[in-house]
Amino acid sequence: MIKRLKYHEIDFEKYTQCLENSAQRKYSATKQFLDISSDKKWELLVYNDYEAVMPIPYVFKSGVKIIHNPMLCQQLGVFSKEDNVEINEQFLSFLEKNYLIRIYTFNEFNHFKTSLKSKKNYLILPNDYNTVYSKYSPKRKRKLRLDEEVIKNSEIKNISFSQAESFIKENFLGADKDEDVDSFINIFKNMYEANCLNFSAFYLNHKIINIIVTYFDDFTVSLLGTFNDKESVKVSGASTLIDNCIKENISTKIFDFEGSELPNVEEFFRGFRPELRPYHLIEYSKKEIIKKLLNLKFIMKL
Repeated sequence: MIKRLKYHEIDFEKYTQCLENSAQRKYSATKQFLDISSDKKWELLVYNDYEAVMPIPYVFKSGVKIIHNPMLCQQLGVFSKEDNVEINEQFLSFLEKNYLIRIYTFNEFNHFKTSLKSKKNYLILPNDYNTVYSKYSPKRKRKLRLDEEVIKNSEIKNISFSQAESFIKENFLGADKDEDVDSFINIFKNMYEANCLNFSAFYLNHKIINIIVTYFDDFTVSLLGTFNDKESVKVSGASTLIDNCIKENISTKIFDFEGSELPNVEEFFRGFRPELRPYHLIEYSKKEIIKKLLNLKFIMKL
């Protein structure tokens, strides 16, 4: 039986226990990550007594609750000790019958009988760094061989949010509106203050030319953003930063590239020879949401 719980009704101890012991564990479903990325706008579907759980983030548009993955939150879905297609189908059916959905993403381990859209993600699983490096593409290895002059005049530093903020704002790509950039920046700030975010900068001649933003916990390092000075792309600072982060963490943690549907970004990630891990999602257009909303209102009047 599936129950729908509002945020204040969730037993977070049971939720965390279910998530951490699940076959599908994802950092993006942790209470800390969801609280920050959604501003605590999420509720929970629970199967029996927390045998399986499914976090449901939402936003309000014109006073209407719409299900929508938060910024920077790539995968959610069903979490349970074993991935069960029948239980997953029950959650999917409950979700579609009871909510207005813009976009909801499941995790890479969730399987369904229903045919769903999919997107790509890339991971490098924990391993010896030398083994991981040996699999890099020849092109990526060449990019990592910096010129002697660059080596002499460059360094990598972990920096604070305040040191990174202006560079990120100046080199932010992919956001449709200024307020979207502000929202991303605010999430970065809150995660940094929660001590789960790192800003790594590549300096050339004492000037920042690249920054990568990584979220980290005990099991995963996730690449949440890459920001580059357009005039210095040929220096390969971003590749160097990512390689350095992999080197420091890959012996014990998953490195999650967070995927991309942009061909040039996907090609860049694939140079590190990660594993392709597709995940499913459901997505509805604004027109479809309005149509469903009108149908629901009509049914309620009957």
